[in-house]
Amino acid sequence: MNEIDQLSEFLQKLTPLSRSCLLSELERLELCGIDMPGSSDIQAKLRAEFRKDGSSQARATSPSRYFFAPLELFLIDGAPDHPNAGRISRNTLTPIWEWICRDLLPTMARDYIKAINDQVTAKNPKEVLKIASIFQVKVVKVLENTLASPEGTESARAKLAQYTASRTAFNDVTKMLHVLRAGDALSKFNAKLPEKISKFDDGKVVKIIALLDAFRKSHPQALPFALTLVASRVTPFWQTVRLATKPAASKSAADVAATPYAIVVAMALDRLDDRRLALRIALRHNRVLISRDLLTEIYDTEYALKVRIDGFENSEWGVRLQQLMDAIAALVSAEVSRFPSNVGHILGSRRLRSHDTLGGKLSYLAWKGRDAVQDGAAAVRKLLGTS
Repeated sequence: MNEIDQLSEFLQKLTPLSRSCLLSELERLELCGIDMPGSSDIQAKLRAEFRKDGSSQARATSPSRYFFAPLELFLIDGAPDHPNAGRISRNTLTPIWEWICRDLLPTMARDYIKAINDQVTAKNPKEVLKIASIFQVKVVKVLENTLASPEGTESARAKLAQYTASRTAFNDVTKMLHVLRAGDALSKFNAKLPEKISKFDDGKVVKIIALLDAFRKSHPQALPFALTLVASRVTPFWQTVRLATKPAASKSAADVAATPYAIVVAMALDRLDDRRLALRIALRHNRVLISRDLLTEIYDTEYALKVRIDGFENSEWGVRLQQLMDAIAALVSAEVSRFPSNVGHILGSRRLRSHDTLGGKLSYLAWKGRDAVQDGAAAVRKLLGTS
């Protein structure tokens, strides 16, 4: 028996759920930059089974898809190894689902899957949603009881680790719990947001903060997900940091960190890290134009964070940003070094750093001038005892 036949025989011994979980795990490792010998052949076989549409990303089966539906707005493709507040990796859903079905609620999960499949066959969408909602409530209650003690938490973590080596999978379980608890409130909050925010000016910032204040009072643990919904409307994404800088006493990093929505800065860094991962993949596949656009966005974000928050470089945020930019610089350097020194490379062009142009420098002076006026006015109001 040759290796291909042995591989096929091994895969067929696994349950469909286990094969799907294996595919997600191999894809996660690949996205993390870990090369597994023979992985491409296994992925090809498993994708032929589970991805009839040729998709390169995991998609849940019907029962799990209905269960995870409330998470859809917060799912991201890829395999980030950073916290990603307010977002959940799609790649972790398969191992989480397998953990739920095998360890957390095996009997109820089996009944749920049968009920869902029966109603899907009967083409009864309302009943499908009702069954999914009931099972979500059951999972939430069991998770709350399980995670209420250190022993239960550690046991859950160990069980989940049997299905994935992802460092963020258990965090995604707790995130799932927060989303399912606040599902209705998040839907109502989402409906109140503008469809798109291309210019996040003072007026819009004030209105969004008012919505966030109301949401935070009743669902503080789900706040990062409300912020993710806001970020999905804002272009470019780094503008969300205004939710922290606008109400701050000054533009200093310490004052910004003291605001209720300071987490948006860390979230912006999470997204910057996502761009780093995307850049690495684009470079690996020689997608130079995509790499150029990603790098331009990365440089713009780096600049915006530094210019809008005073003392950013010396803050914890600044340390993380520097680590990210060092890793990105290493990727770019490795790419550029593949070409002779007398051959210019698009990724080495200074034009990608738009803030180094005359227009960029004028924008910098305008921002700093406006910040100085605002900080001065705030100081005067403080002295006068007014708000």
